[in-house]
Amino acid sequence: MHRRIMRALISVTDKGGVVDFAKALEEMGVEIISTGGTAARLREGGVKVTDVSEVTGFPEMLEGRVKTLHPRIHAGILAKRSDPTHRAELTRHHIAPIDLVCVNLYAFEQTVARPECTLEMALENIDIGGPCLLRAAAKNFPDVVVVCDPADYEAVIKEMRANDGWVGQRLRAELATKAFRLTSSYDRAIAEYLEKAASGEGGK
Repeated sequence: MHRRIMRALISVTDKGGVVDFAKALEEMGVEIISTGGTAARLREGGVKVTDVSEVTGFPEMLEGRVKTLHPRIHAGILAKRSDPTHRAELTRHHIAPIDLVCVNLYAFEQTVARPECTLEMALENIDIGGPCLLRAAAKNFPDVVVVCDPADYEAVIKEMRANDGWVGQRLRAELATKAFRLTSSYDRAIAEYLEKAASGEGGK
């Protein structure tokens, strides 16, 4: 039996369309968890939001470097819903599943393309939590919908409305593939930048 999407984590750099996406999820009874600037934008748009810090029991730390890197987030994403041992562990530790992860990444390539970009600026624009969330959700795509591109908001909402809050496996697999392609290209861009910086070609 399919399980409706009940809980979504939304944390995006590109905030285009995110309020409408969150509102549509909220209208279908989905609880929204969010971080920092995204949470503020959603609240401004009238969306009820639970801060990630309320879920983890820790504040966002190190100027935002650590927000979502916590078992209460990643266990909620990675738990296999069909596995009774996983379900029992979540219950034992009072962790609620996260059924949808909507994340896009710090704009690393745009940052390092600027003439004034320094190595320090480049390093601060390497996203850590975002790729971890995307990879976790994509790994567990049979149970978790992963959305890394605002262009996919409409397709996800359309499918949820047509299927009582469920997203089919074909779309889930397509979205997971896109997420892994994104994290792969993102890491490649970082590696290429650092290689140039090490050789003295870039990174002031």
